[in-house]
Amino acid sequence: MSENREPENNPNPWVKSLLVWGGIFMALLLMVSMFGNTGDTPGTQINYSEFREKVAEGSVEQVTIAPDRIVGVLENGNAFSTIPVENDVTLTQLLEDNSVDYSGAQPEQTNMLVYILVQTLPFLLILGIAFFALRQVQKGGGSGAMGFGKSKAKLLTEKQGRVTFDDVAGIDEAREELQEIVEFLKDPSRFSKLGGQIPKGALLVGSPGTGKTLLARAIAGEARVPFFTISGSDFVEMFVGVGASRVRDMFEQAKKNAPCIVFIDEIDAVGRHRGNGIGNSNDEREQTLNQLLVEMDGFEANEGIIIIAATNRPDVLDPALLRPGRFDRQVVVPIPDIDGREKILAVHMKKVPLAPDVNPRTIARGTPGFSGADLANLVNEAALLAARRNKRLVAMQEFEDAKDKVMMGAERKSMVMTEDEKKMTAYHEAGHAIVSIHEEASDPIHKATIIPRGRALGMVMRLPERDNYSYHRDKMHANLSVSMGGRVAEEIIFGHDKVSSGASSDIQYATDLARNMVTKWGMSEKLGPLQYEQSQEGYLGMGQTTRTFAGAETNKLIDAEIKGLVEGAHKRATDLLTKHEDQLHLLAQAMLEYETLTGDDIKELLDTGKLDRPDEPTGPVAVQPVHGSSIPKAGKRFGGSGEAPQGA
Repeated sequence: MSENREPENNPNPWVKSLLVWGGIFMALLLMVSMFGNTGDTPGTQINYSEFREKVAEGSVEQVTIAPDRIVGVLENGNAFSTIPVENDVTLTQLLEDNSVDYSGAQPEQTNMLVYILVQTLPFLLILGIAFFALRQVQKGGGSGAMGFGKSKAKLLTEKQGRVTFDDVAGIDEAREELQEIVEFLKDPSRFSKLGGQIPKGALLVGSPGTGKTLLARAIAGEARVPFFTISGSDFVEMFVGVGASRVRDMFEQAKKNAPCIVFIDEIDAVGRHRGNGIGNSNDEREQTLNQLLVEMDGFEANEGIIIIAATNRPDVLDPALLRPGRFDRQVVVPIPDIDGREKILAVHMKKVPLAPDVNPRTIARGTPGFSGADLANLVNEAALLAARRNKRLVAMQEFEDAKDKVMMGAERKSMVMTEDEKKMTAYHEAGHAIVSIHEEASDPIHKATIIPRGRALGMVMRLPERDNYSYHRDKMHANLSVSMGGRVAEEIIFGHDKVSSGASSDIQYATDLARNMVTKWGMSEKLGPLQYEQSQEGYLGMGQTTRTFAGAETNKLIDAEIKGLVEGAHKRATDLLTKHEDQLHLLAQAMLEYETLTGDDIKELLDTGKLDRPDEPTGPVAVQPVHGSSIPKAGKRFGGSGEAPQGA
């Protein structure tokens, strides 16, 4: 990816550490050896008085006298040594009187360098060990205790896998927007001769999983320039000034490798609005942001350094970060449409052996709202399912099962449910389905099941016929009615006293939708097209809060309008299910028998009154109306009070 590569012949870290510790061990041995040999002389060490006595006895045969020692041999051949007494003038006369052969010797010459080495070796050894320890602590891009101010940016090379625009699909507009940066990096003169300047930065904005990081890597792969990557949270630590120091160090590294790309993921961690909070942590983050602003566009020019950042929270970024000259371009990376999803599936399916019946277009149509990461997960789940089923190819059935698992959760067939609980669940889900079928603005039913999935005991999944980018009033009212269908079905079939808590998530969905219609989308006749609520960042950037712009009387009116919308949806669902109660019984009995029905199955059942399946019992489904069945509180669809989405 870059000509500025780290050397390929770097020694193995284990070998390097072994050599260092081996050198320390050898130095210790040398020191012990040098100190251990100091003052060693041949023979037995004896006292000077004992030496004179042996001379007087005539047992000494020959001696060699030096200023600092006397070495000799006894008559029995044993060697000895002693330390002479200074200024003993009678020694030579004593030796002559006893006929001892003696001679003189020069004092041992001590090498000054050896002497200095012996004296300083312990200190050098201590300094060497300390230096080695500090190097080990600082190694790794500032991860150690003494490397707080070092940048944690990592330089990616082709060892990590080169990514190009061929690996990016479904976001053609964003890719074209960034293609110009690649061309500028490849041939800057093409633009500079016309007065154009290289863009300072590009901000990638999109939902999680849409491919922002993949796009940044593709830019570096296409341009073949150094690519530094760092997370926004890597800048800020508990120590004051560390973040700003790391920003400076990161740009110093980038200047040495220019032209290059610096990718900051999740920049909202450090680029939030300044002045939103108090305290040292906030001050440290603001210092880091200030340093980043100066480095991107200050007095010093950082030519050849392009900053690419990614976030899914552009609303919280500081305005100074978004102005031209810093992030010159804001590239939206959207959720892919049906064509984009088909292209993304084609990219991921290249790695999977496919059966002939696999149709990416059909899968793309059935996955509205899926991001690139969701589609990659879908293909992976299908491959895992095929492997568990001991298949050599991944067929369309595996993709359908994987899609159901991703969208609705894994099946919990081992969960034990009583017959009354199954019946309650079947009528609840049949109520959602019947209302959906008779609401013209509702999306078509994809699948209905009473097999527990995830936290739900049953589910009706609807899929739009095409990608929707806005919703109309009639569709919202239809969704409100469908959400009430399960609760109304329980009321009609089992009576008021036997209504369960299983509709809690339906009620939550309906209430939230009605509140948005009244307070944000101006769909209330009494309140008019005004905004009464606004979501905003919480204190110190923690969480989301809702701010209401209304007085006490207006709040009462808002609550009344929300209640009116939900109760109106309840009445519409009641009218539809009362009118089509025979279809409600028919569909519920079919779900009790087959457990899972597709949208086509439901349509065939309601049109013909029977459901033919080649691999299952055929014939009309018997309708057995239920009146006042004794059912326990079976609406605990999610293992609790039913807080999870119902899938209405």
